[in-house]
Amino acid sequence: MRFETIAIHAGSEVDELTGAIAPPIHLSTTFERSADGETPRGFSYIRDGNPTQERLETALAAIDSGQAALVFASGMAAVTAVLQAMPPGSHVLLPDDCYYAIRALGTEFASRWGLTVSVVDMASFASAERAITPATRLVWIESPSNPLMKVVDIEAIVKLAHARGALAVVDGTFATPVLQRPIELGADVVLHSSTKYLGGHSDVQGGALAFARRDELFERVERARLLTGGVASPFNSWLVMRGIRSLAARMRVHSENASAVAEFLSAHARVAEVFYPGLPSHPGHEVARRQMSACGGMLSFLVEGGREEALAVAGRTRLFTRATSLGGVESLIEHRASSEGPASKTPPNLLRLSVGLEHPDDLVADLREALG
Repeated sequence: MRFETIAIHAGSEVDELTGAIAPPIHLSTTFERSADGETPRGFSYIRDGNPTQERLETALAAIDSGQAALVFASGMAAVTAVLQAMPPGSHVLLPDDCYYAIRALGTEFASRWGLTVSVVDMASFASAERAITPATRLVWIESPSNPLMKVVDIEAIVKLAHARGALAVVDGTFATPVLQRPIELGADVVLHSSTKYLGGHSDVQGGALAFARRDELFERVERARLLTGGVASPFNSWLVMRGIRSLAARMRVHSENASAVAEFLSAHARVAEVFYPGLPSHPGHEVARRQMSACGGMLSFLVEGGREEALAVAGRTRLFTRATSLGGVESLIEHRASSEGPASKTPPNLLRLSVGLEHPDDLVADLREALG
């Protein structure tokens, strides 16, 4: 079956008890045990698992071509569980451009868990190859990256990691399984912040991991989730599952709109540079064409001048709302360095756009007026 069909039907079987087409929400925090203390229906306590979460995990594994999936209360809870599943003494390779909280987690907390971390330009195969050590057990890939939209050759870096005995995790939040399928490119795990495109409506927080195999790594991460408590609520699981059913259609429009916006910005005199893999000028364009079916709804650009000029442009938009996050139906604009704080490595004149589902002509007109 094609992706669109799988996304609508996986985990969304008709409810056997009532015949309901919409999947039910099971809000119970605890479940009845049998007289002998067993759990004949497979559930005991909400932190261990619940029926709504199980449906979502079935759907996530299916759309990412994995054998299993785990959902979490947030994307960062999922990231944390992966790192905590690594054996003490492991070396972890992180990309130089990635979601800033992942980098902060690596530099501030990893040593407490007995891990060492190196940060490298993962878009450069040579740099990644030099950075791997005999102790490397995890290579973290984010493509396209946040916020510079770097493109990593996933298949090449995964092969490098495996050749050195390391696991490869791909953050697929920007691309989603609609546009990029890391497990089919060899990755061991795919991360999604389901707060973003999977939920799709800026009304739910969650994280997810899809696993190529239901193996020891899966069991260690599941154990970490159980003990640290970063589980997803049933209602949030239901909202993400609802979002997945329209994901393919939404991503087509996000991609079309972002392409139109990127082309406009690339020709504007007040724009110094546009970061969008769909543009032929992007250094990762050819790799993106090979491993992505479209380039998604995220892009960033440099305003001529500095921080104040960029903030002024963001302050003049009317359709693009000034806000953090991404992946909703509405378009957002963000001065990324302000959001990341004093430790930000993002250029001070960079604005990040989450291009929504409005008409592209209206979005272009809004940016044209804001740029002046």
